[in-house]
Amino acid sequence: MVYKVVRTSRLYEQIVQQIEESILKGTLKPGDQLPAERELAQQFGVSRTAVREAVKALREKGLVEAYSGRGTFVTDGTSQAIRQSLDLMVKIGQPDGSTSLAELRAILEPEIAALAATRVEEQHLATMREAVAVMDRARRDPDAFIEADLDFHLALAEAAANPLILSLIDSIVGLLREQRMRIFKVDGGPERGQFHHKRILQAIELRDPEKARATMRDHLQQVCEDSRADSTAAVPAHSKKLRSLEIHG
Repeated sequence: MVYKVVRTSRLYEQIVQQIEESILKGTLKPGDQLPAERELAQQFGVSRTAVREAVKALREKGLVEAYSGRGTFVTDGTSQAIRQSLDLMVKIGQPDGSTSLAELRAILEPEIAALAATRVEEQHLATMREAVAVMDRARRDPDAFIEADLDFHLALAEAAANPLILSLIDSIVGLLREQRMRIFKVDGGPERGQFHHKRILQAIELRDPEKARATMRDHLQQVCEDSRADSTAAVPAHSKKLRSLEIHG
């Protein structure tokens, strides 16, 4: 398989386009494994960072799945169908999708963190540490911060070493990204998030499931509080004034 060297600023998008075309044409079939990250970087003539971004985008499209220790494989499109169904259910079928997402996370993520603490491998810890480092450097760069935040939580799901868990978290990545984009703008939101990410990472490094569970619950509580602050800030000033008149009038 021969890929064209790409030479524009948004390199990863052209990588995605070429691999997507290979899948649509049948050159790459469900179950086929993509070349290793280093090999793809050489074929496309780009950095490994651009390849990672491309693979991430392909995962979000439901075209590939990455399995820890095994590699990245072309899918049959099932995960994309799941992701689209969840997106539509939250955005259209539910009047308050943010509440539904918060409840789902509260059920899943503390136990994922606890399980990860008992099964984590060094490669997962390296990914989580790098994500935290990127977030520390990207306080003024929403896109970089949010992608690193997602990497952190996906690494936790991978560390749990359960493919169903990873598929569930991967299927709501789009919803998580939208939630993070909103609360990133809340004053002090990124700093509070980082405080909790570092506590979670410390618990995972200690292989302490109880502490991992508790620190994740604290983090999700902080996310809920920031989400409420964002919702309040989004209400137009005249609406707030009318509401005040209704309450006090």
